[in-house]
Amino acid sequence: MVDKEKTKALHQAVKPFAKSTTSKSVIQMVNTLIPLVLLLVAGYIVAEYTLLGAAVISVVASLFAVRTFIIFHDCTHGSFFKNRKLNAIVGTITGILTLFGYSKWRREHLIHHTSSSNLDKRGIGDIWVMTIDEYREASKMTRLGYRLYRNPIVMFGFGPLYLLLISNRKNRKDAKMDERLNTYFINFVLVAGYGALCYFVGWQSVLVVSGLSMFIAGSLGIWLFFIQHTFEDSYFEWTEEWDYVKAAVEGSSYYHLPKPLQWLTGNIGFHHVHHLAPRVPNYELEDAHMQTPPLQQAPTITIKKSLDSLKYKLYNEETHYFITFRQFNKHFLKTTPNPLIPIKKAV
Repeated sequence: MVDKEKTKALHQAVKPFAKSTTSKSVIQMVNTLIPLVLLLVAGYIVAEYTLLGAAVISVVASLFAVRTFIIFHDCTHGSFFKNRKLNAIVGTITGILTLFGYSKWRREHLIHHTSSSNLDKRGIGDIWVMTIDEYREASKMTRLGYRLYRNPIVMFGFGPLYLLLISNRKNRKDAKMDERLNTYFINFVLVAGYGALCYFVGWQSVLVVSGLSMFIAGSLGIWLFFIQHTFEDSYFEWTEEWDYVKAAVEGSSYYHLPKPLQWLTGNIGFHHVHHLAPRVPNYELEDAHMQTPPLQQAPTITIKKSLDSLKYKLYNEETHYFITFRQFNKHFLKTTPNPLIPIKKAV
């Protein structure tokens, strides 16, 4: 647990890492964007001869698309470059490459950071989480909708399609004009660009090369976001008890990945560091984690352990643990549970 006395010390400890280095940012753009573009071009060339071969290239390209998204993500936080306008330009370009709206996602993601793990402020930029009481009192249709939403096939199969083709293409009703214009501009570039590609190389090639790579990247992105906030003893609280540092260190995981995957995902596995200090650029997250001992106590999730999170569906406010639907049906469906008998381990 992180008490209030440690809050200031933690922020001071990571402060030296909360600054961008232009040379590192440029190098990351070179070793990310150039391979992505080359792979996509290669995919379209190969598609002229074999769509299967193009699909294989698309899978590799999707990994660099994830890394490209991390650059986009840092730009939205103003942490990739010192210059705000440069962040906006690079963020818009990488947003086009990954099918995200820069200004739209920037605002919604910043809301996520200020409300992450707050049960009173769910609904913007987060994964839908229901508590045991909410699910028990919900209508049958709401329960069905929630079950479908938390189904892996829906979340990681249909989720990317909805996110990239629908959600990212429109603004919230309270969006300001500059945000709307940025979204309109990106949508126009995407329609014009993909329209031209379909005309010159054919829609089949576009579907296999760009479509498949973006779909896989979107699915991987949702998975990373899901696992970094959905683990057995994740932190969630109502506003009166909610604490920013606890939400960062206890409500965000350290996703321990093999070095190649860590590189391809832009160190986003150090999500607890990112939530504590969003201005730390991705290439400084590992050093911030390694040189700040308290951060090394954050919940650590391995690839094998992360698969267990697929069964965690409902949050138990009394024990501060996620439970499965099976546990709900067995212990919470009809009777009020005894909060003194916590059900911790999912089965």
